[in-house]
Amino acid sequence: MEIRLDESWKALLRDEIEKTYFKSLTDFVRSEYLSTTIYPPPKFIFNALDSLPVDQVKVVILGQDPYHGPGQAHGLSFSVPDGIKPPPSLQNIYKEIKSDLGKEIPQSGNLEKWVKQGVLLLNATLTVRAHQAGSHQNHGWEQFTDTIIQKLSENKSNLVFMLWGAYAQKKGSVIKSSNHLILKAPHPSPFSAHSGFFGCKHFSQTNSYLMSQGISPIDW
Repeated sequence: MEIRLDESWKALLRDEIEKTYFKSLTDFVRSEYLSTTIYPPPKFIFNALDSLPVDQVKVVILGQDPYHGPGQAHGLSFSVPDGIKPPPSLQNIYKEIKSDLGKEIPQSGNLEKWVKQGVLLLNATLTVRAHQAGSHQNHGWEQFTDTIIQKLSENKSNLVFMLWGAYAQKKGSVIKSSNHLILKAPHPSPFSAHSGFFGCKHFSQTNSYLMSQGISPIDW
């Protein structure tokens, strides 16, 4: 498994990728790609980290698994490539942005424009079997992404962490909350969005916080 990381992430995670668990993880993932259909395509496994240097991160949005349908996953949580219909959770994210900020809902579900502005779209697990949600959990990805969150928390200040749903909120326990803004809400999936995701106003809160710290806001 090729580890395609921006150089700043390689430096931050150098010790982590030398650990025994990570070597076992890469062996497992490599064998999975050889034996069955896995998403995202190999070149996109580390897309979230390869697309955004550490020093440019302003906001972290945590997801759980990559999308497990054909053509959907490209290594950025909640995002899909151009030409792929936005999945229900992303549609609800767009609805909340429209309600919160008055922005029209885009046709594309590609969130790369957020990444270019400093939004880290990080899944807890970076690979998944086709049509089998959660199939690559508990093989080491969670430890790796916990380390990413912890190192960001320790090495940067004034980040915004958006934690949607119980899974993301539990994963956010490693964040040093005194140095950052942590926003929590139910998950934007159709099963829970009406329980408090709609109306959470996380996008306007994020921009207000960033501007209060002298940081440019995100054009959601």
